[in-house]
Amino acid sequence: MKQLLPIDVYFDFICPWCLIGKRQLQRATAMLNQYHPEVQVHVRWHGVQLLTYLPADGVPFDEFYLDRLGSQTAVEQRQEQVRQAAKAVGVNLDFKRIHTMPNTAKAHHLFAKLNAISTSEQTEKLLERLFSGYFHYAENIGQQETLHRIALECGFDAEQLKAIWQTPNLADISRYRAGHGVPYFIIDGRFAVAGASASEHLYRTMCDALGINEVAS
Repeated sequence: MKQLLPIDVYFDFICPWCLIGKRQLQRATAMLNQYHPEVQVHVRWHGVQLLTYLPADGVPFDEFYLDRLGSQTAVEQRQEQVRQAAKAVGVNLDFKRIHTMPNTAKAHHLFAKLNAISTSEQTEKLLERLFSGYFHYAENIGQQETLHRIALECGFDAEQLKAIWQTPNLADISRYRAGHGVPYFIIDGRFAVAGASASEHLYRTMCDALGINEVAS
């Protein structure tokens, strides 16, 4: 029987560092599978809505970052930094395609409800599709119609979705980790890693949690 290693990940769909961190986690998990196949990693995803103050329809993407960073030069520098970090893990980001900074409350509500009844494979498919919907296809994932279509594409049942939209979503978003920023990883309930850390660092932290004294090669 394999040894189970639980990893809790706190994230928001609009955070590019969360997508980058997801790729780093995948690389770290692959390393663990290679060197320690006796260990089974179990990832639990927890949505954190960072921008709770956004209107339901979101705000213009460019306007949001200009207000946040103060100048177009600062925006371009920040986006280039993110693009390079994403490129290093095989993710191509084109911020010019994104038009809306969405309110992610409904996206987290949908994900939390479906995640609770899904297999790990279904959860992974939905999570990837929501990330790609925002960062690659410039879809407004704050809109219920868009989210509904994405869930159907991922194989979820229309009646399930109807029931989800009829339920309140106040308890579906994990805000209590927002103070740490996202992504935020808790490995085996004991070891915390903040930010999109390199896969080698995540791997070493996994080994520490398992009591394995090893440096990633």
